[in-house]
Amino acid sequence: MTQTTANSASTGTPSAGFGELGRLMSLMTGDEKHGPAATSTLDALWVLYDRVLRVSPATADAPDRDRFLLSKGHGPMAYYAVLAARGFIPEELLPGFGGYDSPLGHHPDRVLVPGAEIGSGSLGHGLPLAVGTALGLGIQGHTDSRVWVLIGDAELDEGSNHEAIAYAGPAGLTALHALVIDNSSATHGWPGGIASRFAAAGWSAVTVDGRDHEALYAAYTTPHPGRPHVVVARVEAKPDHGEPKIA
Repeated sequence: MTQTTANSASTGTPSAGFGELGRLMSLMTGDEKHGPAATSTLDALWVLYDRVLRVSPATADAPDRDRFLLSKGHGPMAYYAVLAARGFIPEELLPGFGGYDSPLGHHPDRVLVPGAEIGSGSLGHGLPLAVGTALGLGIQGHTDSRVWVLIGDAELDEGSNHEAIAYAGPAGLTALHALVIDNSSATHGWPGGIASRFAAAGWSAVTVDGRDHEALYAAYTTPHPGRPHVVVARVEAKPDHGEPKIA
């Protein structure tokens, strides 16, 4: 695992380093944590927030900010840990994760969690929402704002994603970026790999080691003029501990 130091794309944001994320995640206890689903996203989320996304607690409502949509919303411990490390939410909220009175639910709620752009729930909705967000930003003239959406490989079994992929490529949505966490959870799979499905629809597509921070950063920043971009981040296969096979 190649680690990066805190050097935020969001200047002035209070930040803990990558090494603190394990401690922050350990503060969140309780049942139904979906731990493997959370840890599969940890490195990819960190590099995105630390080095790529142009958004901070101070600019979380700015019209021209970058947008990050978490479609893979179950098991959001890594997401909450990164938000705490970047100063969007106070660390003191983490021990209450999943509690009745806590804003940090088992799926993020955009009304309750600062920095969350969408409320997640049923799989397969994040990519279509990201397509609509990219279209809306373009219509409003925010041509420098980028949209990122993190989805799980099992979400690609959902038909709504097929339609979003098929539309976004020919539409030339350069602002749209998808990050697919591939932990071998998908039921159907893809001939030639996940990236091939996006490439066939006109996307720019890169597959990388989802634990290698420099490889992730290079993939995130690959130029893709006139096309949406997808990064497929391969991580270790999700262990089978009786949890439902969800992304």
